[in-house]
Amino acid sequence: MIDVTLIGTGALQPLPGRALASAAFTLSGHSLLLDCGEGTQSAAKAAGISLLKIAAVALTHYHGDHVFGLPGLMQSMNIAQRTEPLYILGPDGLEDALSPILALCPNLGYEIRLLHLPQEGLSLHTLSPAWPLQARLTAFPTRHRVESQGYCLSLSRSGKFLPENALALGVPVSLWKALQQGQPVETEGLIIHPDQVMEQPRRGLTVVYTGDTAPCPAVTEAAKGVDLLICEATYGTDELLEYGMEYGHSTFLQAAEMARQANPRALWLTHFSPRIDDPNDFLASAAALFPAAVCGQDGMKTTLVFDQE
Repeated sequence: MIDVTLIGTGALQPLPGRALASAAFTLSGHSLLLDCGEGTQSAAKAAGISLLKIAAVALTHYHGDHVFGLPGLMQSMNIAQRTEPLYILGPDGLEDALSPILALCPNLGYEIRLLHLPQEGLSLHTLSPAWPLQARLTAFPTRHRVESQGYCLSLSRSGKFLPENALALGVPVSLWKALQQGQPVETEGLIIHPDQVMEQPRRGLTVVYTGDTAPCPAVTEAAKGVDLLICEATYGTDELLEYGMEYGHSTFLQAAEMARQANPRALWLTHFSPRIDDPNDFLASAAALFPAAVCGQDGMKTTLVFDQE
């Protein structure tokens, strides 16, 4: 399962009750933090996210409302005597963008490791053994004023294990777990592959976080059929389309249209302009286009679970 928490839902500047846009994806007790604007650590605590359990931070881009919370977060982790490395991921320009931020936090008791995701993505298990082998993070380009990317976290699910096949092939029980985790094994000089003892893979879980973006095909492609799409919706009405085009943001209707094309199971809108007092005032038009749309709120949570069979 994947626990999803919206930590903050604001854009540009934090407001009372609305922290800057950030989210956490938690698997096996460890979290991936998506973006880290000013005030993220206090909002994370309020949402029940343990700072020490954040194993990595994935930045969508380097505008201040998405990164200015990093120095405080790193210092708090240091005060809490963190020793495990903290991975920080981001699009091109990561090293230059974070250089002044890292300079504010010298002599940390743990290592900061900057990382660019390879094109094929990365198994989160390689960053922390606490994460399951099946958890994979990929990035996709978004349309903003600067280099930016969204993230897709998937948790694959293997097919049912066929013990009768394993026994027929002479695989000892001690090697069954490795096969169930997708690893080939060797027994009596033979290599046994998982597909020899497993049914076809079953539907897994996928959640997509766009970060800042105007409508673009990459978002629609990444979000096709996913369990949850967390999409920015900076402007409440299409009267502000001009601003969206100029600054690389989406309106509620544009976010709903991307969801209509991608057909996720659920759509959470986020990254609301400080001009918007109550995002629900603008939800009706988006929900008319995509009924599974809801307005995100700080601290909003859900647990994604595998389909029952």
